[in-house]
Amino acid sequence: METIGTWWMWAGFLAIVLAMLAVDLFATGGGKSHKVSFREAAGWSAVWVGISLGFAAALWFYLDAAMGREIANTKALEFLTGYLIEKSLAVDNVFVWLMLFSYFAIPLELQKRVLVYGVIGAIVLRTVMIFAGVWLITQFHWLLYVFGAFLLVTGVKMWWFAEQTPDLANNPVIRWIRNHVKVSEALHGERFFVTLETAGKAVRYVTPLFLVLVLVELSDVVFAVDSIPAIFAITTDPFIVLTSNIFAILGLRAMYFMLAGMADRFSLLKYGLALVLVFIGTKMLLIDIYPIPVPISLGVVALIIASAIVLSLRRDARQQAARPVKQN
Repeated sequence: METIGTWWMWAGFLAIVLAMLAVDLFATGGGKSHKVSFREAAGWSAVWVGISLGFAAALWFYLDAAMGREIANTKALEFLTGYLIEKSLAVDNVFVWLMLFSYFAIPLELQKRVLVYGVIGAIVLRTVMIFAGVWLITQFHWLLYVFGAFLLVTGVKMWWFAEQTPDLANNPVIRWIRNHVKVSEALHGERFFVTLETAGKAVRYVTPLFLVLVLVELSDVVFAVDSIPAIFAITTDPFIVLTSNIFAILGLRAMYFMLAGMADRFSLLKYGLALVLVFIGTKMLLIDIYPIPVPISLGVVALIIASAIVLSLRRDARQQAARPVKQN
């Protein structure tokens, strides 16, 4: 695998990730049950984005001195494009989490622990899938066409079903768990397992919080299948692919709590994400015919996401204005 990453760069990246996880778990109350405010979530979101941009700047300065301006510009743009794609697609993951927590009536103060495990699981999963994907692409170049077609079809399906809400009551995973494991009717704080007295016997139950955790982890798998092939359209350098993915994921929990109270205002964002997938899929299918330059890819993705956000906010403002004013 051809990469710019040296052993000490990998070690430095690992140290940064561990430090950021430690901050997220302990310094920000990641292991404590409390309601995360919008102000707190927005502040930490800004911190994570700032650290990611700082990493991109440090990477550029190092490569500029060690390998030249051209490589520095190319790799820094690849990192930023991959980061933006992963961050954008993660928004859809956030909306799924909101739906899961709402369906199971999980209060905000209990959601934090589930998301901590979700983020850690996503980091491990992405790392394995990225290295496996890079190896497969280096051995079988034609897989890029498979990934491109897959993203194209996924983007069209996301657009087509954008207004539909999944039927969680008939979700096969939930039904399987309920048929094979005893699930308690009520929550028991942050506990995933609880022992209850049933017919005079102590019986082990899983709590609804555990069901949510399972579904959050499964959603990470589903979205990884979309986002990882997408970044392969930008670069196959495992260092760039992994670092851009992980930095985007590390700020995912803060972004979730920031969007939790305003998800309805971004009603058109799913259409924007669908267009991003269609564009990236098309880019992969054209990779040997007309390789779309990375700066253009970054500009197109940024324009699509920004347009979807602006149009969503304008639509929400029109809907708010059209609603009748309640008389006291």
